[in-house]
Amino acid sequence: MGASQSYTINQLIARYIIMSHTTSYYHIVFRTYQSERSIAEEHEKELYAYINGISNNLNCKIYRINGMPDHIHIFVSLPATMSLSEYVQRVKTASSKWLKANPNFPDFHGWGHEYAGFSYNKRDKDMIVNYIKKQKEHHRKTSFTEEYRSFLKVNGITIDER
Repeated sequence: MGASQSYTINQLIARYIIMSHTTSYYHIVFRTYQSERSIAEEHEKELYAYINGISNNLNCKIYRINGMPDHIHIFVSLPATMSLSEYVQRVKTASSKWLKANPNFPDFHGWGHEYAGFSYNKRDKDMIVNYIKKQKEHHRKTSFTEEYRSFLKVNGITIDER
C-alpha cells in the first residue's frame, strides 16, 4: 500500500482482517458407571471445579456445570480445533482418574461409556444455563429417563422403542 494509493474501508478489511472464527456450543450429559449414585452432593463442587480446570486447559469455556449423584450436565463452547467426542473423552478420562483417587468419592467406579451432546446457538445460552442450574429442582419431578427422552424429542431424534 503505497502513499499514492487509496483504499476503501472494505478493501482494508478484506486485506488485513482474518475472518476465520467458529464457536460450537454443546449441552453434554453423561452418567456414572451403571448409573451409580456416586457423586456426593456435599463434594460435587470439587468435581465441577476440576472439570472446569480441565476445560480451561483445553481452551474450552464452561458456562454451567451441574448434576445429580448419577449424572452431570455441562454447557460448554469448544474451539474449532476440538471435536465434541475428543472433549468428552478427555474430560471423562481425567476426571475419572481424579475421582477414583479422591477419598470424597469412595463409591465412584467410573463414567458410563456413552454420552449425549446437543448443539445450540449462542442465543440459547441463557435457557440452557438456567436449565442446568436448576437440576436438583428439576429432578424432584422428572426422572433421568424422562429428561433424556425429552432431550431426544426436542432435538428431533426418533426414539427406537425396540
